[in-house]
Amino acid sequence: MGSVDRPRPAKKTAKNRRKPASTNEPEFVQLLTPEGKRVDHPGYELSLTDEEYRGLYRDLVVIRELDAQGTALQRQGQLGLWPSLLGQEAAQAGSGRALREKDTVFPSYRELGVQWVRGLDIISAFSLFRGVDLGGRDTEADRFGIYSIVIASQTLHAAGYAMGVAKDGSVGEDGEAVVVYHGDGATAEGDFNEALIWAGVFNAPLVFFCQNNQYAISETNARQFRVPPHQRAEGFGLPGIRVDGNDVLACYAVTRSAADRARAGEGPSLIEAYTYRMQPHTTSDDATRYRDEAELDYWRARDPIVRYRSWLTESGLADEEFFASVDAEAERHVLDLRDRVMNLPEPEIADMFDSVYADLPAELRAERAEAVAFQASLDEGSEA
Repeated sequence: MGSVDRPRPAKKTAKNRRKPASTNEPEFVQLLTPEGKRVDHPGYELSLTDEEYRGLYRDLVVIRELDAQGTALQRQGQLGLWPSLLGQEAAQAGSGRALREKDTVFPSYRELGVQWVRGLDIISAFSLFRGVDLGGRDTEADRFGIYSIVIASQTLHAAGYAMGVAKDGSVGEDGEAVVVYHGDGATAEGDFNEALIWAGVFNAPLVFFCQNNQYAISETNARQFRVPPHQRAEGFGLPGIRVDGNDVLACYAVTRSAADRARAGEGPSLIEAYTYRMQPHTTSDDATRYRDEAELDYWRARDPIVRYRSWLTESGLADEEFFASVDAEAERHVLDLRDRVMNLPEPEIADMFDSVYADLPAELRAERAEAVAFQASLDEGSEA
């Protein structure tokens, strides 16, 4: 399996010699402590079957290994870029598993874990970052939008779609909830704030799920906002909830509650999953320029998989044989993924024209013909 790159230790200078940014952790919903102890929260009860509990662990491990393979493939020159979600597995697996089949998801560009737990083919994420297509698929059938590279643009798409759900009367016990995933950096964008306004005014069945991994590329939370995202929801007439983003059970319980509320016609809400990005922003980023090893060590001790495994072991829900079987399953998925990525077909040169307009303008038809002829001449030359 692909190994996960760890940031190099930063030099200890006066500039970066500081405590981890999270030493004063805020109060938030938590069902599992960093040590793996189960705790109760009066507003969020959770009782799953033994198999469902074990299934969440399987999700966490498989997601991490598939994500690590994305980093490995990029380092090997097989992907142009990869945005790792290392450290955010619990936020994605917990929230994704809390949704119903007919709920619709609008992702950003880091939601491989959500895509996985929704039972969708993740190859679209890898083909996008390999550059062989635009990462598209049947979004109506999958109920999972295309990856959004433009920061926060998906929040407006989700708000508009959720407004349509409300207008169509598709709410109620068997109604549809809409969930939009975004990061803390997106909350500093105008699109995000406009989406909150429209969702609130039209009482849209929308859940804003903010993965606050504490960095918008290289900018910390302190350079993005004065108050945390969940507190800002009140100003738009929405409830805001802060959850331990490294606690898969808490993320599950909080998301299920917010989605149920949306389906019941009670309007939108904002979840802030307080977590941490262990890898650089993307494989093109050098995180050692803006954070140090002490901060990483602090968050490694709060690893979402380690804490959940500790609880499963202590509660008697899983043993070493189970953990070994999950590792073996993850390896099979990784090997299959590598084979599929390496064999993705190259796009036809005409695709860049055919996927833009329903009726191609005359000048682009001429350019298309020229491009196709040029490619054909190259192919003939290589065969000669």
